[in-house]
Amino acid sequence: MATAATKAAEPRMSDDAVKAKTGKAWAEWFKILDKAGARKMGHQEIVALLSQEHGVGPWWQQMVTVTYEQARGLRAKHQKPGGFQISVSRTLAASVSKVFKAWQDENTRKLWLLVPATGSPLTIRKATTNKSMRITWTDGKTSVEVLFSPKGTGKSQVVVQHSKLPDAKAAAHMKTYWAGALDRLKELVES
Repeated sequence: MATAATKAAEPRMSDDAVKAKTGKAWAEWFKILDKAGARKMGHQEIVALLSQEHGVGPWWQQMVTVTYEQARGLRAKHQKPGGFQISVSRTLAASVSKVFKAWQDENTRKLWLLVPATGSPLTIRKATTNKSMRITWTDGKTSVEVLFSPKGTGKSQVVVQHSKLPDAKAAAHMKTYWAGALDRLKELVES
């Protein structure tokens, strides 16, 4: 059984894929970055090295850097520069309008979101009807972005990104929380 540390070190892309796009497999990149002293570099320094000295394109600069950081224990799964971030999504048999209203209307939201009793009420900072919502979570510190998109007649997708989480434990907890919340939302809007 793989541990959390082992899973974090496993590249998300195959050797074939990274080699096809960058000219080198993971082991080659790790050897190059180790030799360049990347274990002691910041994220942006590694990205600059890949760009300036190896001609790696922007998307692959990030992929190689993050994969290297995770493999070397410099970055945990879900970790971003401003903390940890998780994402959970669901496709629902309901219109975008109905799903958006279930988020926007406080009374409806209480039926499925089950916000923790501790902390402040959540604050909707910005909402673009049927498209997106930015929320300050009940802890007053973390941020939730909700994206809504149509997926054909009478279907939609909702994606929740919760960011600025303090650590991997909080990220895992919130990933589980949001999965349950979106399951309850699905049940409510599809009934």
